[in-house]
Amino acid sequence: MAVDRSTGSGPDFTPALSTKYLPRAEVRELPPPPRESWRIIGPGLVGAGVGLASGEFILWPYIASQVGLVFLWGAVIGVVSQWFLNMEIERYTLATGETALTGFSRLWKHWGLVFAVMTYFANLWPGWATSSATMVTYIFGGNVTVIAIVILVICGAVLTLAPVVYTALERVIVVKVAAIVVLIAGAVVFALTTDTWRALGSAVTHAGQFPGDLDFALMLGAIAYAGAGGGQNLCQSNWIRDKRFGMGAYAPRLVSPVTGQDAAVPSTGYTFAPTLPNLMHWRGWWRFANIEQAATFVLITCFTIAFMSMLAFATVFGRSGLSQDIGFLRIEGTALQESVGPWFGYFFWVIGAYALFAAAMGIIDYTSRLGADLLATVYLRRLGVSESRVYFWLVWGLVAFGALVLLAGLDQPLVLLVISSCVSGVMMAIYGVLLILMNKRALPRQIQIRNFRTIVIALAVAFYGTLGIITIIQQVQKLLE
Repeated sequence: MAVDRSTGSGPDFTPALSTKYLPRAEVRELPPPPRESWRIIGPGLVGAGVGLASGEFILWPYIASQVGLVFLWGAVIGVVSQWFLNMEIERYTLATGETALTGFSRLWKHWGLVFAVMTYFANLWPGWATSSATMVTYIFGGNVTVIAIVILVICGAVLTLAPVVYTALERVIVVKVAAIVVLIAGAVVFALTTDTWRALGSAVTHAGQFPGDLDFALMLGAIAYAGAGGGQNLCQSNWIRDKRFGMGAYAPRLVSPVTGQDAAVPSTGYTFAPTLPNLMHWRGWWRFANIEQAATFVLITCFTIAFMSMLAFATVFGRSGLSQDIGFLRIEGTALQESVGPWFGYFFWVIGAYALFAAAMGIIDYTSRLGADLLATVYLRRLGVSESRVYFWLVWGLVAFGALVLLAGLDQPLVLLVISSCVSGVMMAIYGVLLILMNKRALPRQIQIRNFRTIVIALAVAFYGTLGIITIIQQVQKLLE
């Protein structure tokens, strides 16, 4: 029986995935979504937890300390736009079991390399570990360099010795999110004033308005990178694959080559014919994936940004001399000690130190994961080298580089600082376009990206591209000064 090209169904179904640079995808049945869906909730939580870093603890609270809560609407816009991006990244993986980087590499062999290199440049410097170590010194004292190196080594050990890497990371992030919820509950009881709750309404009444007291590029950046940004969004496909979403159930999981069962299996994927049973399963998976992202990534990120901003508003709003760096958290913690009690300031620093530690681990994971996926799938596949072994060496390479930088007492080179400032917006604009092309060309018609989501992604591309251009111009001007 010949394939029906109008529906793409039939026993002779031919996948639309390009085979110019990578092997043809194998046709299999789409597994049904689990009846107890709560058991596979997690990738959105990991995305939120890794993204809850300096932006949520420093940038947005700093904005609240300067102009109040009138700009919180921007965080909602930023997080929701990233939800749409994440869902198009997940769409491809749900349908093929391949990561977004692999899908891009089918369009052009070196697209994955472009994004992996950009992600490395953005995350090469051990800033998150240093920030966590600095907060530890607020509590116990000590040497920031030594503590930061210990943090890097712990991150490397957890990520490469756990039998299943994703499971270990998810547990670290669950503890982080729970700790932040406890901190917020304490803030509601002890720190937030009636005036703070009244000010929250200004986030709604001032929606769409940009406060004139802040730099415009700062506000655009806060919107763009609320929650995640750059390479972290791309890694959403790696995380849902390891959680066995959709066709990811057939893909090998990233395991420790030391304690897990390593397998040299290429990570090119599978696809399914759009038969009635498969499309029924697809609707179940797509509905669950959207809800999981909305209920974890979107809600947790918005919730955290709002309450951390409220906490800053209640303690340091109107105070002069505040800086947009880790020192902001020291001042805020001291203010909490004065207004609530010494114990609450220390509690705030403990939660902040752990949150930044977990962010450092997540950044090492997704940076190495993207690199390992690319190398094992595209460039080393003929050698039979497993993704897990490549990941092992990339993780410890980042740890070693970070330790050497800290021991040498070096400041971040200006070129890396400029690249890291520019990379996320430019990267998101480029892969937003590729997501539209990939999810229209490579997938069966019945599960392709629809017009409304195409428009939303196109608007996000315009926004991130504009932000990237503005940032590049500003950085070039600084270089020329």
